[in-house]
Amino acid sequence: MKIKPEAILFDLDGVLIDSIDAWLASLNIALDQFNHKMITRENFIENYWGHDLHDTLNLIGIDQRAVAVCNILYEQNLNEVKLYPNVKSTLDKLNGYKKCIITNTPKDNTNIILEKFELNQYFDAVVTSDDVVCAKPNPEIVFKACRILNVKPRNVIMIGDTKSDIEAGKSAGCTVIGMNIKADFTIKKISELIKIL
Repeated sequence: MKIKPEAILFDLDGVLIDSIDAWLASLNIALDQFNHKMITRENFIENYWGHDLHDTLNLIGIDQRAVAVCNILYEQNLNEVKLYPNVKSTLDKLNGYKKCIITNTPKDNTNIILEKFELNQYFDAVVTSDDVVCAKPNPEIVFKACRILNVKPRNVIMIGDTKSDIEAGKSAGCTVIGMNIKADFTIKKISELIKIL
């Protein structure tokens, strides 16, 4: 079965880039600076990955001042961030679609990543957690992206890799494609998206 959306919304971390280790390293250094026990990779992925940084720190129970520390440390760990294979070639093939990044990553960090991997040219818009009151899993970020692109959520597909992504997309009324996670469609790598469209 193939679908024909008017626009495609992409999560950034876990869909276009592999940034888990960079975020985990940044978070653990911040936790250590605030005299909090560091967390394992498994714990991070299972309980915190995909959440807005503010939400993550609330869940851990640490001072929100650590947000700024984490963001600075993330910039210092950018060498750990990798672009997934075939991202650019896939985006090239999706040239006829309106495209937007919707991410819980703060705007400054997102801009650095987009510049690092020269991804800006592929997207009509970028909406980050700084642009909304409530980050994913709240659907606000999806609705905002749809307004910018002038499309209705029901005519949009959203691609994400976490429960937060899936919940946000479904709540907004989008068709959701899960990257290695159950959704309306599930893919293992970004290049498989072409087979669905």
